[in-house]
Amino acid sequence: MTHLYVGIDGGGTSCRARIRNEQGELLGEAKSGSANILLGVDVAMNSIIDAITQAAAQHNLTDADFSRMHLGLALAGAEQKSAWHNFMQQAHPFASMVLNTDAYGACLGAHNGENGAIMIAGTGSCGIYISNGQQHVVGGREFPISDQGGGAIMGLRLIQYTLLASDGIKPTTALTEHVLAHFENNIDCIVDWSKTARPCDYGQFSPAIFELALKGDTLAIDMLQQTASDIEMFLTALNKKGATKIALMGSIGERIVEWLSPSIRQYLVQPQFDAIEGGIMMARNKEHNLF
Repeated sequence: MTHLYVGIDGGGTSCRARIRNEQGELLGEAKSGSANILLGVDVAMNSIIDAITQAAAQHNLTDADFSRMHLGLALAGAEQKSAWHNFMQQAHPFASMVLNTDAYGACLGAHNGENGAIMIAGTGSCGIYISNGQQHVVGGREFPISDQGGGAIMGLRLIQYTLLASDGIKPTTALTEHVLAHFENNIDCIVDWSKTARPCDYGQFSPAIFELALKGDTLAIDMLQQTASDIEMFLTALNKKGATKIALMGSIGERIVEWLSPSIRQYLVQPQFDAIEGGIMMARNKEHNLF
């Protein structure tokens, strides 16, 4: 029986699957729904099977071929031990499964399996350094108690400042006016919205912060300087753990580089491959299991 290797990169928004044969040739790639195992291990498994089914069809493979597929799963939420075990205890049709976090898969891919680190700064933030098979994690304990350097924390700070500005405590700027206009200049709307707002809802203001910073808005500039300082804090922590090659990733990370100090920029490198390739590297190698 010839083996097939499947890399999975699964987060709260989507699940991406890529299938390669023993020669490393690409057989198919597809995307489905959420695969964050904290949103339900069955939900994640259904998304994984859906994405693999779509990818398999591109090479005329069917579910009859699942039994020769070895899965390397880089999934959000895998860091929670009980969720990891609940997921791995599920019945499945595949030859084998190896499970670690999406950050672990991204780090493996970024450095092609070699020692190195990544710092992800998107809506949230998390840093991970892999050294000789050992992983060292900084941050990433979810909004609002962690995730400094991410868009959600930046948005939360912006909302807090806007409320102070509306009380006449802080000066208004084009950025605070942008936020107020978003809520139809109604403070009660902001308060009501905050009761159910998710990290991505706070993070939606980050494009405006970058845009207005370029136009000289003092508040936007201050916010990006604070975010850059937070990211530098994590980059410095990764460097102190031994990382000399760090890939800075994510929607905020990719845009914040010019705000970082030259001393920290010297450690930044471009990622070589993505988290799906990291998943393929994990497949069949149980040493990559988190637990």
